[in-house]
Amino acid sequence: MLLENQTAVITGGANGIGRAVAARFSKEGARIAIWDLADENGQELAAELNHQGASALYQHVDVTSAEQVDQNLSDLMEKWGQLDILINNAGITHDGQLVKFKEGEVKKRMTDEMFDSVIDVNLKGVFLCTRAAAEHMIPQKSGVILNATSVVGLDGNFGQTNYVATKAGVIGMTKVWARELGRYGIRVNAVSPGFTATEMVQAMPEKVLQSMRQRTPLGRLGQPEDMANAYTFLASDQASFISGAVLRVDGGIVIGT
Repeated sequence: MLLENQTAVITGGANGIGRAVAARFSKEGARIAIWDLADENGQELAAELNHQGASALYQHVDVTSAEQVDQNLSDLMEKWGQLDILINNAGITHDGQLVKFKEGEVKKRMTDEMFDSVIDVNLKGVFLCTRAAAEHMIPQKSGVILNATSVVGLDGNFGQTNYVATKAGVIGMTKVWARELGRYGIRVNAVSPGFTATEMVQAMPEKVLQSMRQRTPLGRLGQPEDMANAYTFLASDQASFISGAVLRVDGGIVIGT
């Protein structure tokens, strides 16, 4: 077991990639704290993992609230006494063009609310969770922080000014924290998924899914388990000399115009 006796917090852990990471980490021997706002799915997953013999709990946490983040992490420390791994996976999208111009006039624009809501969850949420986690990891002189970014944070993507800004920002913060926290034995890396067959993506029209497959050199969508494999490797001692890295798990895609 690669993560035996480790304690992991997974934000956005009730669904999609986060759910796959929680399931894989539990198989590798980790205690799992699932942070999400999807209470029913989160509680169901925790119960399922516990039924399989793992140790898991669900905590209702809004990652944009410093108070909730700090309090729930303190509660977790009281229960399990350590924090070894933080997976900053929670994220949202609110897509739209910066300005949509047609027939000589502006028809639509990305609103302040569209921009701010994505920044709050995807960027500030990562900051708040990492700040809280670091305060517990530093005294331990150990820890792993893994941040979910995206290929669009490296290549950009049409209609995603807000989302791309957050994912590029997460890459930058990852590199800063690797420098700042390395002296305490804390490794910080990022995982950059490509098109991944989560529940949300699978619900898209087949025409869109086929386009995603065609644009991926390996000819298929990534599976949540592919991402979980990458997180497991980076969280384990097998990656003990990797920090400040951005691992693309994308089937070879480079997003074009």
